[in-house]
Amino acid sequence: MGARIQVVIVGGGTAGWMTAATLAMSFAGRLADVTLIESEEIGTVGVGEATVPHIRFFNQRLGIDEADFIRRTNATFKLGIEFRDWGRIGDSYIHPFGDFGHDIDGLPFHQYWAHASRGGADGLPTLEDCSLPIVAARDNRFTPPLEDPRSIRSTYSYAYQFDATLYAAYLRDYAEARGVLRIEGRVDAVEQSAGGIDAVRLADGRRIAGDLFIDCSGFRALLIDGALKVKYEDWSHWLPCDAAWAVPTANTGALTPYTRATACEAGWQWRIPLQHRTGNGHVFSTRFADPETARAVLMDNLEGEALAEPRMLRFRTGRRDLQWVGNCVAIGLSAGFLEPLESTSIHLIQLAIGKLIELFPSGGVFDPADEAEFNRAMALEYDRVRDFLVLHYCATERDDTPFWRYMRTMTLPLVADREDRRIPRAGHRRILSRGHVPAGELACRLLRPAHHAGPREPADSGYADGDVARSCRQGRRRLCECSQSDAPARRLYRADQGRGMSRIVAIPRREPVRLDGRSRARASPAS
Repeated sequence: MGARIQVVIVGGGTAGWMTAATLAMSFAGRLADVTLIESEEIGTVGVGEATVPHIRFFNQRLGIDEADFIRRTNATFKLGIEFRDWGRIGDSYIHPFGDFGHDIDGLPFHQYWAHASRGGADGLPTLEDCSLPIVAARDNRFTPPLEDPRSIRSTYSYAYQFDATLYAAYLRDYAEARGVLRIEGRVDAVEQSAGGIDAVRLADGRRIAGDLFIDCSGFRALLIDGALKVKYEDWSHWLPCDAAWAVPTANTGALTPYTRATACEAGWQWRIPLQHRTGNGHVFSTRFADPETARAVLMDNLEGEALAEPRMLRFRTGRRDLQWVGNCVAIGLSAGFLEPLESTSIHLIQLAIGKLIELFPSGGVFDPADEAEFNRAMALEYDRVRDFLVLHYCATERDDTPFWRYMRTMTLPLVADREDRRIPRAGHRRILSRGHVPAGELACRLLRPAHHAGPREPADSGYADGDVARSCRQGRRRLCECSQSDAPARRLYRADQGRGMSRIVAIPRREPVRLDGRSRARASPAS
C-alpha cells in the first residue's frame, strides 16, 4: 500500500464538517490523513436547518446515535413541508415524506383518486387525507415508522430540523475524535502548478500542502473560483430570488413536525421550528422588491418575539460548470446554490460526499475518468433540483404581482438530461415522474392537484368511483386513528435539568396497523 493521501479541506460549516466526518469514518488513519482549515473570524451561512430523509441515512452510516444527535443539535422531527399560497392565495398543502394510499394492481393510488374526483364521487376525501404523514403533521403528532410492509406505519419516512451551527460542531467532535486535524486560520493565498493546487498559505504565513483539496469555503469559493477560475452558470432567469432576510424567534404555539414555506409578493417566507427557537426567513428577488420592504414583510409576519436583529444574505442561483478540477473538489455553496424551498442544500452536500467517496483517488492517483464522472453526476443532480424548484413557481395560477406574472410566463429551462425538451408548462409531469429529486414521484402525486393541475387523463381503474370514495373514507378513519395514537410533537422533547440542553424522550414503537382489505389476488382500492 502506498503513502496515505493528504486531504486538505478549506472551510468548516456544515459542508466542511460533513465531509471531514465522512472521510474520517471511511479513510482516516488508513488511506488518508485529513486536515480542515477554518477561521472563527469568518462566519457561516447557518440558515439551512431543514433537511430531507436522506440525512438520516448519512447519520446512520457514521454510526451516530439519533437521540444524542437530537439532544445536541436541538433537532425536531420533520414529516414534510407545508406550502401556503403557492397554487392560489389561500391554498395550503403539505409535501410529505410518504405515500398517498397504496398502489393497486400496479396503478398508482392517485390515479384512482383523480378518476373518482373527476367523476364527482360523493364524500371523496382530499388527497391529503389519504397520507398518514400529512394527517399526523396536521395533528402535530409523530411516531417513527415501522419496517413491516403490511403496516400503514411503514408508508412514510421522516427528516430533521436542526441548528446547522450545532450540527457542524457535533460533526467536528466526531471527526476530531477520529483523527481529523483542525487548523485555525484564514487562507490568504493558493499555490498552484501544472499539476493543480500544491498548497494553501494562511494569513500568518503557515503553508499547508496536500494531495487533494476540497473547497468548502462557501460563497467565497476560494479554490474553485478564486484560484481555478471555474465558470459559474447563472440560473437567475429561472430562479430570480437573490437575497434573503433571516431572523430567529422565540417558540410560540405548537411545535410542528414540518417546515413551512409561505409564498409572498416577491418570493416566499420560511418557518423552521427547533426545540429552542424558530428559524424564519424571507427569500425574495431584488428585481421585484427592495430589501427594506422585504425586511418589513418578514418582521410583520413573525409568530414570536425576534431574538436578534435580522441579517441579510445575498446569493446568485446556479452551479459551477465543473465541480472537480484536477486535485480540487468543490462541495456545498462553493459548488452552487439553489434556494432552500425543498430543503435540498444539505442533500446536495451529501450527494457530493457520497460521489467523492465512490471515486476517491486512493494512493493519490487522479483518474480523469473519475473527475468527468463526478462532474457529470453532480451537474445532473443540480439540474434536476433546479427543475423541481422551478415547477413550484411556474405551475402556479397566481398573477397578482409582477413577480408571479413573471414566474408564470418566463421561458422554462430544458428538462435535465434531455437537451431537446423544455419543461412542459401544462402538468409539468416529466420533471417529477422520473425520480429526479428526493421523493420526486411522491411530490409529483401531490403537486399536480395542489397546483390545480391534476393528471391530464387519469386512468380508469376499473373500480366504481363510489367504491373508491368509500374505501378512501375507510382509509381516512384508519389514518386518523393512527395519528391520534402518536405522541404530540412537543412532548417528544423536554429540558435536561441544569444543563441548558434538550433531549429526546423515548418514543414507544407501536404495534403494526395492517392495511385491511388488501390481498395478493386483487387489492381493494383502500387508502
